[in-house]
Amino acid sequence: MDLTIPVKKVRPGAVLPRRATAGSAGMDLCACLDAPVTIAPGERAVIPTGLAFAIPDPGCAIFLYARSGLGIKHGLTLSNGVGVIDSDYRGEVCVGLCNLGAEPYTIQPGERVAQMIAAPVFAAQLTETDTLDDTDRGAGGFGSTGRLA
Repeated sequence: MDLTIPVKKVRPGAVLPRRATAGSAGMDLCACLDAPVTIAPGERAVIPTGLAFAIPDPGCAIFLYARSGLGIKHGLTLSNGVGVIDSDYRGEVCVGLCNLGAEPYTIQPGERVAQMIAAPVFAAQLTETDTLDDTDRGAGGFGSTGRLA
């Protein structure tokens, strides 16, 4: 499915997202900063991208994910796990980062700080019930599917 999403630069120096390779699922989002920002171990920072999007389909959203290189090499990850940009949001997209590493990390202006993926979402309708159907897993929680029989 192809989707064209209008994007507006809301700060000077904003960089349009792009895929690093033809096979990349995500498009890189860059920091739109006037000066470097250092994130100490255990601290969080909100990094502006200088971009706003107009997702034209209410059945789609943009999801923000950590960049694996920043996470693996430096312990930098998204502070909210996965960011969700709803189809009706028109403000600047910012990336919340936290440093889980042992060393401070400095974000440079223009540095790739996250990746975004546009994906469909379902407008689920919930129906309250007193019973649920049975499955092989049942109510087994974390780690329950890794047990040997």
